[in-house]
Amino acid sequence: MTEGTSSRPATTVPAAGWPPVARPGEPGTYAPGPQTVVASTGCGQDGGEAAPALPAPDGIDLMPDAEATDGAEALAQLKALIATFVILPSEEALVAATLWVAATHLQGSWQHAPRLAVVGPAKRCGKSRLLDVLTETVHQPVLTVNSTPAAVFRSITEEPPTLLVDEADTIFGSPKMAEKNEEMRGLLNAGHQRDRYVLRVVGNDHTPRKFHTFAMAAIAGIGDLPDTIMDRSIVIRMRRRAEGESVSPYRTKRDSPTLHAIRDKVARWTAPLADRALHLEPSMPVEDRAADTWEPLVIIADLAGGPWPRLAREACRRMVAAEVQTEADNPGGARLLADIRRIFHSVGEPDSIATDQLLFTLNGDPEAPWAEAGRGGLTPRGLGAMLREFGISSGNVRMPDGTQRKGYLRHKFLDAWRRYCPAVHPVTAATGPATGAPGRG
Repeated sequence: MTEGTSSRPATTVPAAGWPPVARPGEPGTYAPGPQTVVASTGCGQDGGEAAPALPAPDGIDLMPDAEATDGAEALAQLKALIATFVILPSEEALVAATLWVAATHLQGSWQHAPRLAVVGPAKRCGKSRLLDVLTETVHQPVLTVNSTPAAVFRSITEEPPTLLVDEADTIFGSPKMAEKNEEMRGLLNAGHQRDRYVLRVVGNDHTPRKFHTFAMAAIAGIGDLPDTIMDRSIVIRMRRRAEGESVSPYRTKRDSPTLHAIRDKVARWTAPLADRALHLEPSMPVEDRAADTWEPLVIIADLAGGPWPRLAREACRRMVAAEVQTEADNPGGARLLADIRRIFHSVGEPDSIATDQLLFTLNGDPEAPWAEAGRGGLTPRGLGAMLREFGISSGNVRMPDGTQRKGYLRHKFLDAWRRYCPAVHPVTAATGPATGAPGRG
């Protein structure tokens, strides 16, 4: 066998048309692309078995490291320090927590103040410990436990502090608690965006006065927070440590000086960057409110350079997708609309469906949550209450056999389907299915 036809091991080369990825710290060299090319044998056949096909990476996966600044090192040190005391549920969550801390030092540059929702299903998941670490590293911390809304908004000044709300389940843990603390929920919602004020009368003459609400906030508690807060949050779902997972015990007097040192380092790095941060408009892997919430973290990453721009966007994309999936798995209104959309599609897009037929199918799905909605599953009253939030109501509908029954008209769902579950058997704006068939409603 000649040299030109000898069998050689597979070599990895960049795929055609894909940008090369620079090797950090090695100018002029590039990491191999993710496709494997096997050298040809003398017979023109591949030598050995073909390599398994790998999913094509997207632009985020292929982002090369940027030129690192002092901020890249400061963020790396902060990330390592957080991991010393707390085990977060994923590497993406650790990246997000690190960037969120750094973003608190540039709050004057942000249009939106992202909430950090630190939630877990039970006690001893590390929620309060993470808040301990955040308290020592964020800008101007204001730690609150079961504080009144009046005390909280009076703590917010034109130069925003960082709110740290522990034991949020004592505020929002039940419908009765949530109703009692509706003012706190409104305050946390309003403070997500700049220039949303609370108006109160003060003094003996009852003079109206505007109070600031804009401030970044970390909120920790057992169970999910109210939907409107979760929608404005970077969500970290904590877990109990498994056997073999260990962290260093945290002692305030002993460990706070180290945390303060890295806090001061991050503050010195960010201080001259306020104007740059104000004018940056980074490319985002998500849209709408998720983009508003994550934008400060991505800007911090872009200012730091090194691997952080890629890490931030990967964390953003994966954590937002995880929350979208969690929302789809929970028995909320969007999940109900999606399941009803599938039912209409499966029976041929009729003009209407009887209520009892809808309920029979919903409650009979073993992978759906509706059978557990009550002792007998989802009821007509419960179904009607959930759909009324989307402007959909039942009525007398004519069935294919000519009889009339209580049910729902298809055309009443069309707008809600396009808004809340657009990827589930899409319908066009003209009310028909996406395939171009005319609408029947």
